[in-house]
Amino acid sequence: MQSLRRKSLWVALSASWLLLILLGVFPLLRPAVPPRPQPGASPGWPRWLDAELLQSFSQPEEPTEDAPPCPRSPHGGHCTWGTCFDTSRCRDGLKVFVYPAAGPTSEMHHRVTASLEGSRYGTSSPAEACLLLFLSLDTPAGGCSPEPPHWNSGRNHLVLSLHLAPCPWASQLGRAMVAEASPKVDTFRPGFDVALPLLPEAHPLRGRAPGQLWQHSPQPGLALLAVAEKMGRWRPADVHSPPVGWDRHCEQDSGAEPTLPGERPPNATFCLIPGHRTEAWRFLQALQAGCIPVLLSPCWELPFSEVIDWTKAAIIVDDRLPLQVLAALQEMSPARVLTLRQQTQFLWDAYFSSVEKVIWTTLEIIQDRFFGAPTHPSLLWNSPPGALLARPTFSLSPQEFPFYHLQLGSRPEGRFSTLIWVGPPGQAPLKLIQAVAGSQHCAQILVLWSSDRPVPSRWPETAVPLTVIEGRRKVSDRFFPYSAIGTDAILSLDAHTNLSTSEVDFAFSVWQSFPERMVGFLTCSHFWDEARGGWGYTAEMANEFSMVLSTAAFYHRYYHTLFTHSLPKALRTLADEAPTCVDVLMNFLVAAVTKLPPIKVPYGKQPLGAAALAPGGPGPEPQPSAPNCINQMAAEFGHMPLVSSRVRLDPVLFKDPVSVQRKKYRSLEKP
Repeated sequence: MQSLRRKSLWVALSASWLLLILLGVFPLLRPAVPPRPQPGASPGWPRWLDAELLQSFSQPEEPTEDAPPCPRSPHGGHCTWGTCFDTSRCRDGLKVFVYPAAGPTSEMHHRVTASLEGSRYGTSSPAEACLLLFLSLDTPAGGCSPEPPHWNSGRNHLVLSLHLAPCPWASQLGRAMVAEASPKVDTFRPGFDVALPLLPEAHPLRGRAPGQLWQHSPQPGLALLAVAEKMGRWRPADVHSPPVGWDRHCEQDSGAEPTLPGERPPNATFCLIPGHRTEAWRFLQALQAGCIPVLLSPCWELPFSEVIDWTKAAIIVDDRLPLQVLAALQEMSPARVLTLRQQTQFLWDAYFSSVEKVIWTTLEIIQDRFFGAPTHPSLLWNSPPGALLARPTFSLSPQEFPFYHLQLGSRPEGRFSTLIWVGPPGQAPLKLIQAVAGSQHCAQILVLWSSDRPVPSRWPETAVPLTVIEGRRKVSDRFFPYSAIGTDAILSLDAHTNLSTSEVDFAFSVWQSFPERMVGFLTCSHFWDEARGGWGYTAEMANEFSMVLSTAAFYHRYYHTLFTHSLPKALRTLADEAPTCVDVLMNFLVAAVTKLPPIKVPYGKQPLGAAALAPGGPGPEPQPSAPNCINQMAAEFGHMPLVSSRVRLDPVLFKDPVSVQRKKYRSLEKP
């Protein structure tokens, strides 16, 4: 009897031990490694997701720690940001000097250099630079560049290596930071080095290579898995059989960088990628296709891991249990699959879709270190529109931006500032001031005087403060971030505008629901002109539109900061030289940030003559300067950001045949 009891106890203990091994020691799936450092980071779901539906995933649990397949042993001593970087040289911000090439350069080298020319980071003087950028000319064949001048043991240097095999001296860079494509985890220095993606030679310089999720949306018969094979091919995999050789050794990273083929991943939900460093280029390919990367114990650092929370877009699996891993992927809920796929498209578009964005993201990460990691919220990096367009130099609080109210459960403030631009001939807009001041939501009126005539000495008495600002006679002055603007919402008006208080009140109520967009009264639309072989735009009245005129529109004050400090100087100069282009440029900027069209609201009478407001004048035929204007902007942006829409929001009972006394905005229909 005792023997039977011992045997039963032994069987129970054995079963418990086996269960612990399977559940604890060998976790099947775990999210990708979160960014480092991440103090107080907010999960911050993309705003297009349903928070109630995905509530269970809004607070991802910490992944179960497993023995890392590749040990970390930082090279270059114990260099950190505080010990190996001299911030005293950066009093004027992050200014970057790029060493000229000392020999033959590749097309990618030219693209990297061009991405810095004319940007807010570039400088031509090494003495004025905060950061000296050296593009390593190492090639897959093993060619090397000599050590650059002004080296100073590498202090305040960034060595940019675009290939998998750096020069021999690159492993002993001393105090220099390294921005390397898919660096090994055993040589990467967290918080000091920057992990780059492995870019193909044909990657676009600026603009964006569009994501392909719309082409790979779930359809009946959709393959669950796409497995990376040799020769750059992908094949669908059966979930009941091991798809690849599950070799977890990091030593197999040697070899030349493969030639990246043009074949795209198939229409699959997950893309299984081997953990070898030479396969890192497949990660970016899967990301663009909206195929969730499933990494098999990778031995390379994920791109921009310092700031990007890869737990929301990728999965790391234990390659020791292939059958269980595939079964677990098959059981993943559709809600989480949708979340991961949408995040892949956001990350691709925000940080990886062009050479320019990759370089700017690298420099933005370095610049953020000036503020310190605790002051930069993860929400700005991991939610649309991304940190490149939600700059911490404007604010370190997400509530100050127009993009994050939905995630934070907040609303924009209920007041706005009116900015009235007075150009030639310089007549004071007395009637317009009285109409705007009558709004219960108006906090202040700012008159931007950009006329050659002297400023009037007397202005009408209003219930709100009125301030006169003398401009520099430039049209772009309308979008300067004046410190006198005390509210988030700006009502931008031209002195010739004719609006009623009811029209202003209703337009502001619409803007409060869409604070990231432009809300305006008069519209324009862009079109592709086959005869001219380029873009054109028109103010002809139509149901479809893609722009609202900024001379009678609401928008967030943050766009003044982007317009002044982020747009290339060439575009601002173009707007000053061709005043009819400034409305197009502002719409380009907002559409590029939000990926959304503006919103049209009604007006009871013409706010302003179409000939005076509309770019290119009224009618379907723009003026000769108009096509050149819009085409130059499209070339500088690298793509056409404008989005067409037919949405117009009207107040309740606006057109209904009922008594005017029953309507909230009574004066909207008065002649």
